[in-house]
Amino acid sequence: MTKTEIFEYLSGARDGELFPEARRAQTAATGDNVFVRGIIEFSNNCARNCAYCGLRRDNRNLSRYDMPAEDIVNAVRSIYEDGIRTVVLQSGDNLNYTREMVCGIIENIKKRYKNIAITLSLGERPLDDYKAFKDSGSDRYLLRIETTNSRLYKKLHPGQSLKKRINILENLRKMKYQVGTGIIVGLPGQSMKDLAEDILFFKKFQPDMIGLGPFVSQKDALLKNVPNGAFYLTLRVLALARIVTKNAYLPITTALVTIAPEEKQSFALNSGADVIMPDYTPKEYSKNYKIYDNKSVITLPKAKNLTKTAKRVLSFQRADSLKIT
Repeated sequence: MTKTEIFEYLSGARDGELFPEARRAQTAATGDNVFVRGIIEFSNNCARNCAYCGLRRDNRNLSRYDMPAEDIVNAVRSIYEDGIRTVVLQSGDNLNYTREMVCGIIENIKKRYKNIAITLSLGERPLDDYKAFKDSGSDRYLLRIETTNSRLYKKLHPGQSLKKRINILENLRKMKYQVGTGIIVGLPGQSMKDLAEDILFFKKFQPDMIGLGPFVSQKDALLKNVPNGAFYLTLRVLALARIVTKNAYLPITTALVTIAPEEKQSFALNSGADVIMPDYTPKEYSKNYKIYDNKSVITLPKAKNLTKTAKRVLSFQRADSLKIT
């Protein structure tokens, strides 16, 4: 796919071709399955100050929490008892959870819950941490780049660099992780050229999984007055990511569900997506995971309804990467 073709698809001029082609590509990879992963957002503390995020370090209006290690391990029980065999552990960039603590959590989950896959989404850590987490039993790591425009990245992520982010992704792959990344669609200052470059990055890097969603504003973020990203533009990016990566796992993200009209939410499952992630964070904590405003909560019953509406089949398989040879 050329950059010119990508521009045409992003413009909406060829939606009638794009979405059916993305569905065909997804069907060739995973059939009618929609794979379910249970997510636990175990801490809203973050050392970063990203302009778009409600969890940013300098937000003084947020009640902070760190789930105790034993509570995290216990929270996996509901996921496992519902038949789900992948847990996603997500937090801000929080080094209060030391290498030893995270390794202990991973080891206890693996000990208690047989044949469960662990995806970590803990942000940027020292490379030795990633290696220790892998050795302790973690299977996958999700680290979104958000944009491939290095200037825009630096503006949105004070003190961080896109080059370092990509270097971490490359090292994660060398460590034999199943590697996930992703972007935000609708960032201020983001152009169609930027989105085309994002899609070409996915084509070159071939992530095992991609989490992409629209920008959603948050009242205590620096970008609080920026309008939300567009639903159909996000779907076009998702469809193009499916076509260029063929068999990466692509979730219908919470951000996409948050901005979508209810009658359109299942449409993403026929535009290239094949994963859905119900939230299993205990309610006393989840109410303060305010990464953006009006955050939808995807429960297992809602996941079942969306899948049924899309005429797809909810799958509880562990579903490891299709790119592993």
